[in-house]
Amino acid sequence: MESNIAELCGTVNSELRFSHKTYGEVFYTFVLGVERKSGYVDEINVMVSERLIYDNPPLPEQFLEVRGQVRTYNEVQDGKNKLNVVVFAREIYLCEDYGYYENYIYLEGFLCKPPVKRTSPLGRDICDMMVAVNRMYNKSDYIPCIAWGRNAGYAQQLEVGTKLLMEGRMQSREYKKKLEDGSTEARRAFEVSVLKLEEP
Repeated sequence: MESNIAELCGTVNSELRFSHKTYGEVFYTFVLGVERKSGYVDEINVMVSERLIYDNPPLPEQFLEVRGQVRTYNEVQDGKNKLNVVVFAREIYLCEDYGYYENYIYLEGFLCKPPVKRTSPLGRDICDMMVAVNRMYNKSDYIPCIAWGRNAGYAQQLEVGTKLLMEGRMQSREYKKKLEDGSTEARRAFEVSVLKLEEP
C-alpha cells in the first residue's frame, strides 16, 4: 500500500505555467477546480512533467482525472520561506464522466510538530497538524492537515512522532494576512482536510 495517494477529478481553471527544470525534465503547474457538494470550489495546484502531457497538454475548461501524490516544497518569497502544497501528477486522463468531482487523499505519515487546537469562527473545534510523509531517496513531504470536531479532540492529544493513517480531501481557502504596515493581503492556503484519522 502506498503511503501517499491523491485522486482528483475536476475542471482545468488555468493555463499551463512553467515551474522548473531538473535533470533535463521540465515541470509545469496548472490549477484544477474541484467542486464540493456545498458548491464551493477547491482550487488545487497540480504539478506535471512535460513527458506526461507531451501529446495532450491540459487546456482550460477540460474535465480531467489526476492521480498522484501530495508534495510540498519550500519557496523563498520576499525573503521568507513559503510552503507550497501541490498534487504531483503521475497519471492524467480526460474524464468521460463530466461533472463527477472527486477529491480523495490518503496519507500514512508521522506527526512532526505539536498539534494546535483552536475554534473556528463558527464555533467548531479544529486542530492543525503537520504530518511528514516519507518518499523515495530519503525525502519527506511536510503536509499541513486540519482535523475537525471529534477528530480534532483526538488529534490534540497526539505526541510528536506518532504514526498516523489519514483519509480526507485537499482543500484551498482564502485568508487575510496582516502585513507589517498594518494593511491586509488576501492569500490562499492549502491543506488536507482530515475525514478519517487513526493510529495503525
